[in-house]
Amino acid sequence: MADIVVIGGGAAGAAAFGELLARYEAGTVHWIVGRQAPGRGIAYGTRDDRHLLNVRAASMGVFAEHGEDFIQHASRQLGQVKGTDFLPRRIFGDFIQAQVGARIDAARRLGRSFRIYPDNACEILPRGEGGYAVRVGEQRWLDAGQVVLAVGALAQRALRTVSPAALDSDAYELDPWRLERHVTPPRRVMVIGTGLTAVDTLLSAAERWPHAELVAVSRHGLWPFTHSPLPLAAYPGQEELNRRLLTCDGSASMVRLVRAAFDEAPESDWRSVIDGMRPVNALLWQRLSHARRRQFLRHARWVWEASRHRMAPASGQAIHQLEEEGRLHAIAARVLAVDGDGPLQVTVRERATQLVSTMQADLVVQATGLDTAVAYGAHALLAQLLRDGLAVADPLQLGVLANVDDQLLTATGAAQPGLYAIGSLLRGNLWECTAMPEIRAAAHRLAVQLSRGQPLAATCDGVGELPRS
Repeated sequence: MADIVVIGGGAAGAAAFGELLARYEAGTVHWIVGRQAPGRGIAYGTRDDRHLLNVRAASMGVFAEHGEDFIQHASRQLGQVKGTDFLPRRIFGDFIQAQVGARIDAARRLGRSFRIYPDNACEILPRGEGGYAVRVGEQRWLDAGQVVLAVGALAQRALRTVSPAALDSDAYELDPWRLERHVTPPRRVMVIGTGLTAVDTLLSAAERWPHAELVAVSRHGLWPFTHSPLPLAAYPGQEELNRRLLTCDGSASMVRLVRAAFDEAPESDWRSVIDGMRPVNALLWQRLSHARRRQFLRHARWVWEASRHRMAPASGQAIHQLEEEGRLHAIAARVLAVDGDGPLQVTVRERATQLVSTMQADLVVQATGLDTAVAYGAHALLAQLLRDGLAVADPLQLGVLANVDDQLLTATGAAQPGLYAIGSLLRGNLWECTAMPEIRAAAHRLAVQLSRGQPLAATCDGVGELPRS
């Protein structure tokens, strides 16, 4: 059984499938893409050109060994494009599909065997003689020696403070990418969250309903920071800073070192320091104990994500303009309850004053971002893997447990032979693993390993060598 099955139709699945097409010759590569447009996923499925990449065009690519340059591809659609531009995510979705199409054409010319399935993977069962049987749809079964899980972001779960009546109403929206479902113009739209997903949601809402009042609520009430208009010079002390960070025993000491670097080099932009940590981010996370990771998630996660995952300059300018016009208000508060059947009554406790108040909203959109709590989600395949012991949820609900070779682990810590993951499912092991630079590096080394039958450690120098964006 030399076949390989890649499960997931988003960018991570596309990268893994394309890398395997380029080098795997021992059997058929099966790609189970689901019922969405293959290669786009949630991240690049948007058709709204106000939703921008938060990485410069020059750093965007699908495969480790680049085919056509993304800038060339984008220039054909948009006219002249510079490598420093932050382009619409829709354009990169088109680029992914074009790049995978080129790999498919090359595979056909080489006589490589592959199949693509516009359906969902519903079940994975271990076979007694080794390998796995994968059920696609209701009746089709595939035999595979190796399986790669690239399922991407999970569907958002409703906050526990949302009542059943509110969930059943048309006034509470769990999917921030489906605002077009709401035909009646709302007077007030409340978005729960102030991260990158919330930013895109608010920009779409502002365009769609120009007379609506917009309110954003999160515990800290802060937007992601904004990228500099042009690339920054590297922080000259980065190598020494990274070396010292690797000796820290917790996030508090790391924060002190980073702040000291800001103070010691005022001529350097703080953003260059954060970007320069990228080669060691996974190593820093892996060296933290479970207790230290939990502490980071509780106290420092929001400021890290706001600093590391920044807005494109145009997105930041649009958000701040909406605030200056009085159309948008950000509130630092905890959502205590959402009730009613439309308009909804939203009860919050403000962070600064601890005062409790209730406001009315015609539409409440949950835009809290990436959900990796596989133990609580409604993903049928992941639920089956957990139930059958083929996967174990990360104790901090950051995907599934895996080893350094990206193999899933059992409850006893043993590796599941031939069962791998890529992308957001590995957040508990790598923390930073959802951006395209990390995805394309992981897809490349995984494809090399599966093609040669070698351990991942023998095919790369480790996470410290991930390309920068």
